Amino acid sequence: MTGYTADEKLRVEQISNLRRKWLKDQELSPREPVLPKTAPGPVAKFWAGFLEPKTLWRLYTYKAYTGGVFALTRLLIPAWVVHYYVKYHVAVSSPYGIVELKPRLFPVSTSYVLL
Repeated sequence: MTGYTADEKLRVEQISNLRRKWLKDQELSPREPVLPKTAPGPVAKFWAGFLEPKTLWRLYTYKAYTGGVFALTRLLIPAWVVHYYVKYHVAVSSPYGIVELKPRLFPVSTSYVLL
């Protein structure tokens, strides 16, 4: 006896047809998924209006951001680096300033007792 019986062939064919149909049903059409339309909340409304191109809020925010980045990277950080260098590497020590060397401490004589 070689090959499948008639019942086995029919069963294999039915299973393959069912698999083919199942895979075909898994494909989404361009209209799917169909979701009900929901009204956006207040935050979503704000961002939808805010992110439209050429709105005043967007332009001013962009200007403020670029100005802040410029001020931070080109002015504040270099000024801090220069200040640090001058304060700790160039300036001569002054009262209440940087102490280069601490005064030497010698042991107190044993005959002198602090009360």
